[in-house]
Amino acid sequence: MSLFQSFDPDDEPKWRRLRQLRAVPIRMVLPSVVTLLALCAGLTSIRMSIEARFDWAIAAVAIAAALDGIDGRVARFLKSTSRFGAELDSLTDFVNFGVAPAILLYVWALDDAGSVGWIAALIFAICSALRLARFNVSLGGPKKPEWQSNFFVGVPAPAGAMIVFLPVYLELLGAPHGVLTAPLVIVYTLAIALLFVSRVPTWSGKLVGRQIPRDMVLPLFVVVVLVVALLVSFPWETMSVLTLMYLGALPLSWRSFHRHMAKDAGHPPEANGDAIPEGGDDPESGPPPAQ
Repeated sequence: MSLFQSFDPDDEPKWRRLRQLRAVPIRMVLPSVVTLLALCAGLTSIRMSIEARFDWAIAAVAIAAALDGIDGRVARFLKSTSRFGAELDSLTDFVNFGVAPAILLYVWALDDAGSVGWIAALIFAICSALRLARFNVSLGGPKKPEWQSNFFVGVPAPAGAMIVFLPVYLELLGAPHGVLTAPLVIVYTLAIALLFVSRVPTWSGKLVGRQIPRDMVLPLFVVVVLVVALLVSFPWETMSVLTLMYLGALPLSWRSFHRHMAKDAGHPPEANGDAIPEGGDDPESGPPPAQ
């Protein structure tokens, strides 16, 4: 028997040839293309951080977050979800919202603290990976009430990546960069990292946006245009305000979640303890990270 046997296409079973020649619908490819564009943005953010162009690095992460919110919706709209897309989405999220922010913070300020600063960056990236892994595992859990889809367990990765930049926003607004910058950034970075892996319920807003009252359509357009205009004209002021609003809403989301739990259980919220479900849609981004 020859080690390298000759191959005759005519001898190959017909069903196998047909399977190889079968074209892949473009709708199956588009969601992964969007995910790869998000990955390109995240990797570009790492380059911008190394070059100390921190404003562009933050903008690249923001673009990655926007694309991350699109790919899952595109996949479901085109009915092209796949296991491959889900795995690619998770790996992309780790790079964009775990690695890229950690490198930006380290190059910007944490390197002033030496190894301690690097450890803080590592913890942030690791907590991001754990957050994503926990969400992926929770997708196969038991079905939960519909209202729980309006809550995440812990801060989602894209939101965590944007709010951890608050110290950078403040410096871009003119805050001084002194000897206390690195220690304060370490504490803040570790706090956001813990929010990643915490069981704090946070609003997702998915159920709110499914239907909009007819009389609120025009005001909604105005609000969206206003926010976009503020982001373009006053990016760091707007991002700072949005970050503080998000952090200030965490206690309110906790209270709202336990009110729902108390309503379902028929007893006060205190009796529910920390019974927070692992599930819920997540922008890791967007509804399940499947494509």
